Amino acid sequence: MKVFNSLILPIYLSKMVVMEMTVVTIRLDKGGIRLQITKAPYGKVNGEDVSLFTLTNQLGMTVKVINYGGIITSILVPDREGNLADVVLGFNTLDQYLAEHPFIGALIGRYGNRIANGRFVLNGEEYRLAVNDGAHHLHGGVVGFHKVLWRTKEVRKAEGVGVELTYLAKDGEEGYPGNLTTTVTYLLTNENALVIDYTATTDRPTVVNLTQHSYFNLQGEGCGDILNHEIMINASHYTEVDEGLIPTGRLVPIEGSAFDFTKYKRIGADLEKVGIGYDHNYVLDHPPAELGLAARVREAKSGRVLEVFTTEPGMQFYTGNFLDGTLTGKSGRKYEKHSGFCLETQHFPDSPNRPEFPSTTLNPGEVYRQTTIYKFSCS
Repeated sequence: MKVFNSLILPIYLSKMVVMEMTVVTIRLDKGGIRLQITKAPYGKVNGEDVSLFTLTNQLGMTVKVINYGGIITSILVPDREGNLADVVLGFNTLDQYLAEHPFIGALIGRYGNRIANGRFVLNGEEYRLAVNDGAHHLHGGVVGFHKVLWRTKEVRKAEGVGVELTYLAKDGEEGYPGNLTTTVTYLLTNENALVIDYTATTDRPTVVNLTQHSYFNLQGEGCGDILNHEIMINASHYTEVDEGLIPTGRLVPIEGSAFDFTKYKRIGADLEKVGIGYDHNYVLDHPPAELGLAARVREAKSGRVLEVFTTEPGMQFYTGNFLDGTLTGKSGRKYEKHSGFCLETQHFPDSPNRPEFPSTTLNPGEVYRQTTIYKFSCS
């Protein structure tokens, strides 16, 4: 599926340094197309510098990323009138990101979602992981990829600008085997698409399941709940879960149920039928490992539309059920329940303990690869 057009054009680079801020401007010599990267100080963690990268395209869409946790702090996109709004939840300061919060904007690894009882067996050997979600392991553990400092490199391509983040997770970190080298690239294109490419390699057999945990609100961050957003999910089954949100192993048809989003439906239409909200993995219908449509979300007032494409077999649809008003966002407003939704492309939860699910095992000599695209437009 073609989701953006590459521009094969000459590239001219100019660079200047002003007050510790590096500005890199890329000009493509046709049509006045301009993309820009800026890098600015964002504080320190354990004496090491944290940087804020700002990516801007010709349409004014802006993505901001910090190398602590690979966190997306802001995405500015236009509405149907051309007015920009920040459509992801987040904070104004590094201290707020260093404090406890529900993975807002962060890269997730070494294993996204849950592993039952914090254990799995690989090649006959049992591994015990950090337990941080009741009796279970969630999103990489206590100090997962969301709480580490990533090495960075600016990315310049004909179709966009971005930042490449790299992290070495050492053997035994959070209980996982193998030294795992992970690289994640955020690339902003001139078609208002944020392309996220993930790769990873290991020196011992291990398990890997990477994802991105931004909370979206297409009205704008701090503008109320997302229950009137309409969503379509390209899936005919979901992975049934128990009370601890651990898969039972059953892939359940969604047709006619509260989980059915095969056609546009308000997020809040059947919410009361699924308890406090959606926090479920959808089994995507596109061919395995091929880039395909996962979901499409639209918001009537602004006209904003978000499309998600991925090579992953699953996507966690989460409706911010555990936001409770204790966190104050960038706008100065409290983040109440259902203030944002997440579309976390992934392999299925607890796959290391479910041999019937697509495998998340990565062996030496292999390369883990995943691509997810968040593309914005207006209707």
